[in-house]
Amino acid sequence: MSLPSAPLESQETGSDAPGGIVDRTDWREAVTARIPSLRAFAWSLSRNGADADDLVQETLTKAWTYRERFEPGTNLRAWLFTILRNSWYSSVAKRSREVADEDGHHAARLTAEGNQEWTVELSALKTALDDLPPEHREAIVMVGAAGLSYEEAAEIAGCALGTIKSRVNRARNRLAEAMDMPRGEA
Repeated sequence: MSLPSAPLESQETGSDAPGGIVDRTDWREAVTARIPSLRAFAWSLSRNGADADDLVQETLTKAWTYRERFEPGTNLRAWLFTILRNSWYSSVAKRSREVADEDGHHAARLTAEGNQEWTVELSALKTALDDLPPEHREAIVMVGAAGLSYEEAAEIAGCALGTIKSRVNRARNRLAEAMDMPRGEA
C-alpha cells in the first residue's frame, strides 16, 4: 500500500466509490459501518468470540494508525478485510511456535454436546467447514458469510476471479456432501 499523493479528500462520504473519504468524521463512520462484517469474518477465522473481537480491535487500530495510507477511491472494505486477514495469519504464525494443551485433554473437557437439533447441525457445519482446505474455507466465508462479491474476495485473497469462483463452488459442493444435502441447497 503506497501513500496517497494528496490528503484524504473527496466528494463522497465514507463510501467505496471513487473519491473515498472526506474528513476524519467520514472516515470514522465508514470504518464503523463495516465492523459487523469484520466481526463475522474474524469469527470465521478464529472460531472464538474473544479472539475475533481482539482481531477486529487490532484491525481497527491498524486502520486508524495507517489511515493516511488508504488511497481515496479504492475499496475501503477490501482494505480493512486485507488488514484483518494479514493480522490473522501473523497471529497464526506466532501461535504455531507456542505449545499449549498438546494432548487436547483440557479442550476436550470444555466442549459441550448440543442438546437441540440446530446445535447439532451447527456443530456439523462447523466440522464440515473445518475439514475444508483453508483456501476454500476462506473463499466460502468471504463470499457466503461476509457477503463480499467475488471480485472483492479475489482482491483480498490475492488471486484471480475465476480461482475464487472455483474455490467457492468446490467449498459449496464439499459442504453439501458433508452435510448430506443435495448440491443445489448448499
